[in-house]
Amino acid sequence: MGTTADTDLAEQLVDAINGVYGSHPGERAAHAKGTLLAGSFTATPEAAALSRAAHLQGDPFRVTVRFSNGSGDPEVPDSQIDGRGMAVKFYLPDGSTTDLIGLTLPCFFVRTPEDFLAFQQARAPDPQTGEPDAARVGEFFAAHPEAQPAIQAFLGLRPAASYAQLTYNSIHAYRLLAADDSTRFARYRLDPDAGQAELSADDVADRGPDYLQQELLERLSSGPIGFDVTLQLAADGDPTDDPTAAWPVDRPTVVAGRIELTGPETEREQGDDVLVFDPTRVTDGIECSADPILHARSGAYRVSVARRTAANE
Repeated sequence: MGTTADTDLAEQLVDAINGVYGSHPGERAAHAKGTLLAGSFTATPEAAALSRAAHLQGDPFRVTVRFSNGSGDPEVPDSQIDGRGMAVKFYLPDGSTTDLIGLTLPCFFVRTPEDFLAFQQARAPDPQTGEPDAARVGEFFAAHPEAQPAIQAFLGLRPAASYAQLTYNSIHAYRLLAADDSTRFARYRLDPDAGQAELSADDVADRGPDYLQQELLERLSSGPIGFDVTLQLAADGDPTDDPTAAWPVDRPTVVAGRIELTGPETEREQGDDVLVFDPTRVTDGIECSADPILHARSGAYRVSVARRTAANE
């Protein structure tokens, strides 16, 4: 469950996120607006050679996928420039689950939860103007040059055409353990069958505030939505505990499996069911790296869930 200090930090992280997006009782602190789909995942033989995890041995497994906007405001229009998320929950034979979370940014802004806290506090809107203080934000980035790759990636984002036409990156590294106990660090990537697409300002002006959610349902009427789960394999010396550092693009990749989404998920988040996607929820054959941001996320999710549940009581 973590120490008191961990809990205090988790509370501060959620408070800081609320300071940026506002407090919305009953909603997630971040990625508040999303859509659930149901489907299956089938691994490749190449995945089984890298990890002994049950869902990577080749049998099909049920999955729940949540596509989302990064904002903590559930009313934000889909046209807003934002990092999008794709979270996957795999249902395993023993009744447990394991999760995978991807973002449309190739890397993260900060290395530690303390820096993430400072980042959110720097972005908090000024009460007088309702906008972030540009000087304060600039001071933060000047003191954190490691944030530049993520900043540049964010500034290059355009309105999304579809959740199904975005590439999602795990940000964090994981250690894969094979049946023979050999190990290899990897990062996941979720590659869409439909390729990548974005909208122009004119295109998005004609779309409603929930067009990304509506587009998914329309797309499903023509058949399943597919993604390849691709592993990028680390070389010696590649950082495995630093989410701000993308690995070189020439690192070998392996298609680990395929996700096929066939329709809306109607069995989760109904009534009192609180669905949580936690990137530290791993299973035998997969281990978390030492990435401090990765390990801080679980505590922040627990705080967010506790607040959501209390608000709905």
